[in-house]
Amino acid sequence: MGIGREQTLQTLRGGKTFDLLVIGGGATGCGIALDAASRGLRVALVEKQDFAEGTSSRSTKLVHGGVRYLEAAILHVDPVQYHLVRDALRERGILLRNAPHLARRLPLVTPLYRWLEIPYIWIGLKLYDLLAGGLGIGHSRLLGRRQALRRFPLLRRAGLRAGVLYYDGQFNDARMALTLALSARERGAVILNRLAAMGLLKEQGRLVGAELEDQLDGGRFALRARGVINAAGPFVDRVRRLDDPAAMAILQPSSGVHIVLDQRFALPNVGLLIPKTEDGRVLFVLPWEGHALIGTTDEPAEVREHPRPLEEEIAYLLRHVGRYFNLQVTPGDVKSAWCGLRPLVRDPKASDTARLARDHVIEVSSSGLLTIAGGKWTTYRKMAQDAVDHAVRVFGLNPLRDCRTEQLPLVGAGGNWQEIETELREEFGLSADLSGHLYHAYGDRASAVARLAAGGLTARLDENHPFIEAEVVYAARFEMAVHAVDVLARRLPLALLDRDAARGAASRVLELLAGELGWDAERHSQEAALVEQRLREGL
Repeated sequence: MGIGREQTLQTLRGGKTFDLLVIGGGATGCGIALDAASRGLRVALVEKQDFAEGTSSRSTKLVHGGVRYLEAAILHVDPVQYHLVRDALRERGILLRNAPHLARRLPLVTPLYRWLEIPYIWIGLKLYDLLAGGLGIGHSRLLGRRQALRRFPLLRRAGLRAGVLYYDGQFNDARMALTLALSARERGAVILNRLAAMGLLKEQGRLVGAELEDQLDGGRFALRARGVINAAGPFVDRVRRLDDPAAMAILQPSSGVHIVLDQRFALPNVGLLIPKTEDGRVLFVLPWEGHALIGTTDEPAEVREHPRPLEEEIAYLLRHVGRYFNLQVTPGDVKSAWCGLRPLVRDPKASDTARLARDHVIEVSSSGLLTIAGGKWTTYRKMAQDAVDHAVRVFGLNPLRDCRTEQLPLVGAGGNWQEIETELREEFGLSADLSGHLYHAYGDRASAVARLAAGGLTARLDENHPFIEAEVVYAARFEMAVHAVDVLARRLPLALLDRDAARGAASRVLELLAGELGWDAERHSQEAALVEQRLREGL
């Protein structure tokens, strides 16, 4: 089902011993698979759910160093936070360069309502610029009151003293994870979603692979590998306990809730950083796919699949947006909401999860399970490099070459975006919003989607969004989508933007996938029920 699913399963079942088996198909796991495959190692990656179904598709969509972490580094003289920000700013520049279709520079305004905040915030953001070094993406500058309002007219005017303009990156997180998986596959990695690691295989006390279960038909088989990497994000402790049931937890996860408001609350080219909430956190109001993305909260959480945003967390976000906007914001303005889990590494000295560093750690068990935990989206590439470097030493692997990912363009990164968009408009007759969307989702492969559309699949899935029927078919054929919710929530972000629109589009998505994947009436009904469940309970 999907692109080569049966063939991929046959390859995994074929008795071949891989150099590495990677468990987890989020940012870290897909990044590791790409890094290892690009070094010439034989790599298999398995993901129990869909690529980026958990944490990696539920971020704030920012590629950033972390303004809050820089503040913590200075105030607490914390070298861990300092190095995290410095590394993240460098990785930000690399990500924007290697995936220009998926990531872009975004200006942000920080409004200041107290005179004493002005030098403090401005100096901090200038230091933020300096730490980026040669990979900086813009210089921050002080804005007068009128300039700040011109940049962000929705700001509350009463008491506004000034603002600071600075730059970070914004990206499509779900498609970025998928693109890493596709890029790894093109370099020889064997990649499959909906395939769970149910147990770990040992010989004489050493790991030699894992027992895998196909989540679509329940079939089980063993896969052998010289090394196993646990990159399961918030679920790394579950995988560690497959190795050692008595293993102590290394994570202290927190939840981050985001909400999406309609376009009345968004500007197309500028975001807002709220520097201090009532409990000392920062919030972002960002333009995203023609809507306003608001986030995020930071509360201790239990690890579970598909966590649900709580009403009090949504109210918290609305309350703070209302304090900074000159428009009234109500729960009825919320088009969608979702919750993600952050895999924070435990620190008994931290008083709350907001104070935990987003740095990563690597652990190797006595039987040889290599676990990588913590980190953040922006630093996925460095995390992957560190993990593969460690695996090469620990497992005695012999890569053909050193790490190449710093200079490695990802799938879709070729070509000139203006030429691609012009081709989509002139050759295929697509409107400006459709051509722009297709480029920013598929890059230089947008024309392949457009050719599918030309075969009678040009209709929009919803009249208010630039997502077309051809993308559903493309996701099934070429992007390993096997469930309707894979398409509605990750190949396309429709469910994250507007749940009512996703409900309205579901019947057509189901119809297209049924024809493409050969579903019978029972499977069609099961898929419809799953879509409704995910939209209601948590994506």
